[in-house]
Amino acid sequence: MANPRCGSLATILVLFSFQAALLQGAAQIPVVSQNLVTDNVSVVEGETAIISCRVKDNDDSVIQLLNPNRQTIYFRDMRPLKDARFQLVNFSDNELRVSLSNVSLSDEGRYVCQLYTDPPQEAYADITVLVPPGSPLIDARDEVLSEGNETEMTCTAMSSKPAATIRWMKGDKELPGKPKVELTYDRMYTVTSRLTFTVNKEDDGVPVVCIVDHPAVKDFQAQKYLEVQYKPEVKIMVEFPQGLTREGENLELSCQAKGKPQPQRVNWVKVDDDVPSHAVITGADLYIENLNKSYNGTYRCVAANSLGESYDDYILYVYDTAPSTEPAAHDSRAGEGTPRTVDHAVIGGVVAVVVFAMLCLLIVLGRYFARHKGTYFTHEAKGADDAADADTAIINAEGGHTNSDEKKEYYI
Repeated sequence: MANPRCGSLATILVLFSFQAALLQGAAQIPVVSQNLVTDNVSVVEGETAIISCRVKDNDDSVIQLLNPNRQTIYFRDMRPLKDARFQLVNFSDNELRVSLSNVSLSDEGRYVCQLYTDPPQEAYADITVLVPPGSPLIDARDEVLSEGNETEMTCTAMSSKPAATIRWMKGDKELPGKPKVELTYDRMYTVTSRLTFTVNKEDDGVPVVCIVDHPAVKDFQAQKYLEVQYKPEVKIMVEFPQGLTREGENLELSCQAKGKPQPQRVNWVKVDDDVPSHAVITGADLYIENLNKSYNGTYRCVAANSLGESYDDYILYVYDTAPSTEPAAHDSRAGEGTPRTVDHAVIGGVVAVVVFAMLCLLIVLGRYFARHKGTYFTHEAKGADDAADADTAIINAEGGHTNSDEKKEYYI
């Protein structure tokens, strides 16, 4: 049975012999060859890096891996370096693949794949260690905001390598921030982004999100919800009637007010006059029975909170009692309360059309009779007195005389 100590001694002797050969050829400068290739490696701190030395065309030359200090990590499949974090993954005539676990910043640098030929061939693998930032910290200058005010937020991503980038989102809209990058004593980067913007009532409850982008992490973010106070929004709703307001009917209005803080009370007033004495106000509702024209006017609902007051108007116009054919429904809101005169306009139009038609008829008849005129003649029987008898006088009159004067009379 072979002595294991003898095997270890043999390995050491081979390594020493190879290093002695290298010393003898120290004058030979290593060359970078396309026959020996490797890859740069980026690895997150604490994870595992894989270094691969590959030979395209090997003539039984020895492959070894050196650390940035040019110490031999692996000579063929032997590991002279005592760092147990290096482990052999694969060894063949064409590849030497080694893993480095629990990577730290001190492991960064240029590793050398070396093929012992004449002259020696080398390829370089740069290991870059990525350090993710700590959890982002978001801070707001104001906890509670008022509509129209400007506010400021900051987001900080600490101790990363390389420096992180920060983006801001308000709802689904991206906002520009102002970044500041600081390099700390331990070669880490701290990034702070400052965001300034103006809020409105629609921003109440909207999240502002700070998103940190870094090659070592994904979906790294922090958020804060906005709380925006605003004065009331007021709207008057007509509960009854649905159409025109007519004499003898009832009117019911409801005032809807929304604000932050919520208005605790709403008031009904009549502009430039008093609310009718028998009107009933219950909370946000106004009720008036048995309408008449004396109630015409503008009714206003006013709501207030700590940020101010707002109002909405309803213009009441009471129409006469409904005729047999009622005109289209009309909502007497502000700016729409002018009474209509549809009935009188229609009557006047009909009368005008009838008069115009009669005039046209008279003109047509006049032109017709002018074209079909009657004509008759009266003849003076010249020489009748000279006729021998009455018969001769009549014959002379009926026969007519070419030279007799004709008298014409016209009639229409």
